[in-house]
Amino acid sequence: MRTTYCGQVSDTLLDQTVTLMGWAHRRRDHGGVIFIDLRDREGLVQVVCDPDRAEMFKTAEDVRNEFCLQVVGRVRARPAGTENAALTSGRVEVLCHELVVLNASVTPPFPLDDENLSETTRLTHRVLDLRRPEMQKNLRLRYRVAIEVRKFLDELGFIDIETPMLTKSTPEGARDYLVPSRVHDGHFFALPQSPQLFKQLLMVAGFDRYYQIVKCFRDEDLRADRQPEFTQIDIETSFLGEEEIRAITEAMIRTVFRKAMGVELPVYAQLTYAQAMHQYGSDKPDLRVKLEFTELTEVMKDVDFKVFSGPATTPGGRVAALRVPGGGDAQGGLSRGEIDAYVEFVKIYGAKGLAWIKVNDAAKGRDGLQSPIVKNLHDAALAELIARTGACNGDLIFFGADRAKIVNDALGALRVKIGHSEFGRNHGLFNDVWAPLWVVDFPMFEHDDAAGRWNAVHHPFTAPKDGHEDLMDTNPGACIAKAYDMVLNGWEIGGGSVRIHRADVQSKVFTALHISPEDAQLKFGFLLDALQYGAPPHGGLAFGLDRIATLMAGAESIRDVIAFPKTQRAQCLLTGAPSLVEEGQLRELHIRLRNSAQATSSA
Repeated sequence: MRTTYCGQVSDTLLDQTVTLMGWAHRRRDHGGVIFIDLRDREGLVQVVCDPDRAEMFKTAEDVRNEFCLQVVGRVRARPAGTENAALTSGRVEVLCHELVVLNASVTPPFPLDDENLSETTRLTHRVLDLRRPEMQKNLRLRYRVAIEVRKFLDELGFIDIETPMLTKSTPEGARDYLVPSRVHDGHFFALPQSPQLFKQLLMVAGFDRYYQIVKCFRDEDLRADRQPEFTQIDIETSFLGEEEIRAITEAMIRTVFRKAMGVELPVYAQLTYAQAMHQYGSDKPDLRVKLEFTELTEVMKDVDFKVFSGPATTPGGRVAALRVPGGGDAQGGLSRGEIDAYVEFVKIYGAKGLAWIKVNDAAKGRDGLQSPIVKNLHDAALAELIARTGACNGDLIFFGADRAKIVNDALGALRVKIGHSEFGRNHGLFNDVWAPLWVVDFPMFEHDDAAGRWNAVHHPFTAPKDGHEDLMDTNPGACIAKAYDMVLNGWEIGGGSVRIHRADVQSKVFTALHISPEDAQLKFGFLLDALQYGAPPHGGLAFGLDRIATLMAGAESIRDVIAFPKTQRAQCLLTGAPSLVEEGQLRELHIRLRNSAQATSSA
């Protein structure tokens, strides 16, 4: 029986006999003495195999990397000068008395200490990838986050209640994952995109404070911070307003950071949605980047440069500037190659290009500015540009001019890219700290120009600000919601709102979204019916557990904190899912494939 974990062997166990279980991380033969670095989930310990014990030593000679071993030995101090301060066990070693190979291993497809593995290799051999100390650390951190969340909410009287995994399809947002019913021909369940409707029903049912750490499913385009299945910390409570809900959830995140990783988060900034878009072009701005937009729409209305004056005089257009301190400096500024690369970068976000001006001497006005566009801007516009941006000698100014959304997306992404670049870090444009933020007062609706209709920004169950109810009929674009997001270092880690608890207000929202009473009853009738029975005021917030763990771990992708994730194409390389199934299974589910080739291969 194991007496301790490898990574917990320390000088407190000197001269004691221990039994260890783990894997051979590395084996070294040093002139007749064999050293084995034995690894388990807690870390490494050095095992010394001396030839004096012939049978044990013969076993040690055959050990290779990733053999599963049992070691019985005595803990002793390492020889002076051989200590490893990076390890808990770094001041000691285990003199092996008995060595048992519990299971041999074939040669692994990659060394576990290789830090340059492709993601394809890692996900294909995920079991071995998970043995790596970094992945072990990440998943244990994720576990600690979940435990601290549960402890915090339990102390405040929240009840963990499970909601269904097989539910009704309510396509309002991302695509549903559908599950065919065998016993109901032609009918489908949907996997939940979130427990939204059920947690509202629980509030109507009187449970008052609910939470759940729950899997959610969305069939959407994937990015580094998205997965087809992800884990949500879902919270809902009755009889509390926006500020009170935010106070509880902020305290929870503070507690989790403190207890899981010893970090005290600073005071939360707070911006309205309008402020965030105006200053940073994003509803989840990374406040570590010390760059802000300068509004120039009014300034550019009468310039000869149609690239600027066109958007400035078009409804919904915007002209904005991003000043990069030191970016135009002849010594140490951005090179022409870097500027050209940024011009290409913004095209990803729909921008046609990226105008720029180098400020050589701000005091000289036009003569102190360097750019092909300067000749197209009159002196008053140039003077106002310098004044508003606060440009100094050696600065570089980038411009965005287009529909507001394109300007915000392009300049917003450029702001982050420059801030995180080597140039940005070297020039003090990035502050490497935790930068939490509340973004509040989201619009209720956004207009889909292609479809000619309004869509809900959060979801159709978000309540409007008090006094904004009638705007849903008269001016939906001006209607503000009781919605809020928690943002950390440029990632939205949680979002929520106060919900609609009156059936008449909910019907107004459906009308604004062009959802007919018949469609509303068909899709959400069970909710509308429940709201008639004295539904309490309620609201909540849902956090992305994967995103929180990713930020805490300093990982680049949420795939690094999920045990068995999917790729960006929603595939599991370990198991080969999704896969074809046999014709018999399809027949039971009353499904016939349109693609005949697939149908044949699955037979």
